[in-house]
Amino acid sequence: MTVLRTERLLLEPMTLGMVEAVMSGDRAEAERIAEACLPPAWPNRALIERAFTASVDEIRADPATRLWGDRLIIAGHERGERRVVGSVVFHGRPGADGIAEIAYGVEETSQRQGIATEATRACVEWALAHADVVAVRATTTSWHHASLRVITKLGMTHVDSRDHELLGELLVYELRR
Repeated sequence: MTVLRTERLLLEPMTLGMVEAVMSGDRAEAERIAEACLPPAWPNRALIERAFTASVDEIRADPATRLWGDRLIIAGHERGERRVVGSVVFHGRPGADGIAEIAYGVEETSQRQGIATEATRACVEWALAHADVVAVRATTTSWHHASLRVITKLGMTHVDSRDHELLGELLVYELRR
């Protein structure tokens, strides 16, 4: 998988080694693999639960499917200060329906700078360039205003809602090719 470049960011493929380091809480190994500094709060249990929808064993069994399109967001590379500021992940390779589900997160001190929008846009464009992908979906809650701003800026439209036992109503947005 290739590195995606935007005006300010590098979007580097997530590797099995990186996932293993993050899931085991091995910050030094994760920084070595990323060749970048991690945010102070990383890795932590909340990050792992949000970013990885599969167990490490499931990812190990089929990393090409489970890590399809997943990328670290690297900032500061142009100044030689490589910092991981977030990630964009898909919920695995799209199935027969051709729908790729995306999620994104940016660490707290890098928020409100357009990083999530810039990185997610590049990953959505990458996904939609695949012949077998017909749409990219994102799911969020009505109260997650930052996520809704990203979704709106990407031009996604509301297509569905569903209930979540802990979060309540989830809004489903989509961008079609």
